[in-house]
Amino acid sequence: MLFNSLPFLFFYLIVTTLFFLIKDTRRWILLLIASCYFYITFVPAYLLIIAFTIVVDYYVALALEKTLDKKKRKRLLIFSLVANIGVLAIFKYYNFFASNVNQLFNGHGALLYLKILLPIGLSFHTFQAMSYTIEVYRGNQQAEKHFGIYALYVMFYPQLVAGPIERPQNIIHQFYEKHPFNYDNLKAGLMQMATGFFKKVIIADRLAILVDGAYLHPRTQSGITLLIATLFYSFQIYCDFSGYSDIAIGAARTMGFTLMDNFRAPYFSRSVNEFWTRWHISLSTWFRDYLYIPLGGNRVRVSRWYFNLMIVFIISGFWHGANWTFIVWGALHGTFLIVHIACNKLLQRWGYQFKPNPLKTLLQVIFTFLLVSVAWIFFRATYVSDAIYIVKSIFHINFNDHVQFSLNNNEIWFSVFLIVLLCLKERFYLIIPTKKNLSFIILFSIIVFSCYFFGVFNNKQFIYFQF
Repeated sequence: MLFNSLPFLFFYLIVTTLFFLIKDTRRWILLLIASCYFYITFVPAYLLIIAFTIVVDYYVALALEKTLDKKKRKRLLIFSLVANIGVLAIFKYYNFFASNVNQLFNGHGALLYLKILLPIGLSFHTFQAMSYTIEVYRGNQQAEKHFGIYALYVMFYPQLVAGPIERPQNIIHQFYEKHPFNYDNLKAGLMQMATGFFKKVIIADRLAILVDGAYLHPRTQSGITLLIATLFYSFQIYCDFSGYSDIAIGAARTMGFTLMDNFRAPYFSRSVNEFWTRWHISLSTWFRDYLYIPLGGNRVRVSRWYFNLMIVFIISGFWHGANWTFIVWGALHGTFLIVHIACNKLLQRWGYQFKPNPLKTLLQVIFTFLLVSVAWIFFRATYVSDAIYIVKSIFHINFNDHVQFSLNNNEIWFSVFLIVLLCLKERFYLIIPTKKNLSFIILFSIIVFSCYFFGVFNNKQFIYFQF
């Protein structure tokens, strides 16, 4: 079920209303049933995959809590991780692996392709399940005895498909707490949901028309077209993904649940390092806590530190998709970060003092945005060769080339206006305030009516659903 669809509107209204009408002790049943229904509207059979990982991790966690033997505990953890990663490997990476092996042997490889579709949001709920068993293994989280509550932790419908990737310490205890109706939570949640819909249906899906047209056959496009499409894509993917997060966080907030922030105005970052503290925060902190730090983090010699960073970003890229384009995207960000660290070390060695000023900050923000946008080319392109062609075309623009867009001039300028409006909103109001009732009613009404009159309703799937 897509957030940007009429069925979801009815689903959300019914579930939220029933949530406040039934007893606190029965609400987990409602949410679990609703979450299962929400997921099976995509492909019903894939509910069995989540059920498999839920059962495995539930009983592994119970065994971990009862076991004191370190070797046995480690074997239990490995079993859980293998089960979760194994599901990912089969459904998401097997055909990629088979294709590359067969190509290595000039098409004469013996590996057969599996005719299976990637389950919606598989990487997200798999990583959330893995964080649970890891935290129980580390002793930071007690094993959840209530099977239904644990299942709800994995399947909670607002963030089931595309995050935020929650930690057990943040969300499980909330399923036991009482959540009386709270008008302030309702206002804040509805406003955040409305903002998310605005980002998705008015900005992201409008920009997608031009971006999809340019990237479908990039070799037939001019350099200017590809440049504008690339810049538009930077805002498309941000509005698409942060829009989903806003709707998810807002939907949970209206019922009294608090989910972690996933974005904090990332395009105002002054470096790639800062960008990754603002972009997809739940994933970047997941990799930091469960991969980067266990590898040694920055508490090792410099060469190993750089190796750790590169490994984390390459795996992060591969997490996003079984394609070399995502691996290159991750490697680019790893390279950007390593170069940034190395340059800072060199400047410090020379005694250079960083004295921020508005002009320098602006230039840093623009430069960082351009670096991130170049990397997005590989994220969006179908093939690495196409991405390289796009980069070359952008850096060798011929202003006499014919420019042809999938949007008319009015739509393009309206899109630019929307991007400027978004930047102003992000700069001054990361979260739109809702304390004053009159202001809330006026702003909420404006956003809702804007979505109705200016939204692009083509049931376009959220970009991160494919991950």
